[in-house]
Amino acid sequence: MTNALDLTAPVDTLAMEFSREFDAPVEALYRAHADPALVAQWLGPHGLEMEVTEWNFQSHGGYRYTHSNEHGTFGFNGTFHTVRPNEFILQTFEFEGAPDMVNIEFLWFDDLADGRSRLRGRSICPNTEARDALLSSGMEGGMTESYEKLDALLR
Repeated sequence: MTNALDLTAPVDTLAMEFSREFDAPVEALYRAHADPALVAQWLGPHGLEMEVTEWNFQSHGGYRYTHSNEHGTFGFNGTFHTVRPNEFILQTFEFEGAPDMVNIEFLWFDDLADGRSRLRGRSICPNTEARDALLSSGMEGGMTESYEKLDALLR
């Protein structure tokens, strides 16, 4: 079963909000976000190779990874500010191609019972131009493809 991504950008805010249900227990969904070997298998749209160069998944830890394809290599980094197993992640996110445009991201992991879970997120951008640039860059399609890969991994 494929579950739909619900992505919105509330008017007059710097935020993007999303939710997506998964046919897997919350513990498995959380582990797929915590384990860098698993993250590398699902994060990013089809056609990109991912290399994780840093993944200190704990409160006050950091991360860095790259995606690459025939068009080049694209770096991303951030800090895990708060990590609560199977519940919550608060992190920053920065695309190295747009330095100083750091997003604050909140991720909630909801147990829906019967082996199902929901991921809810809110990303707050530094300004509306940055938010709108992300939305127009194909981000929604990339998220949809990532979560399709995550579905396959969780099976």
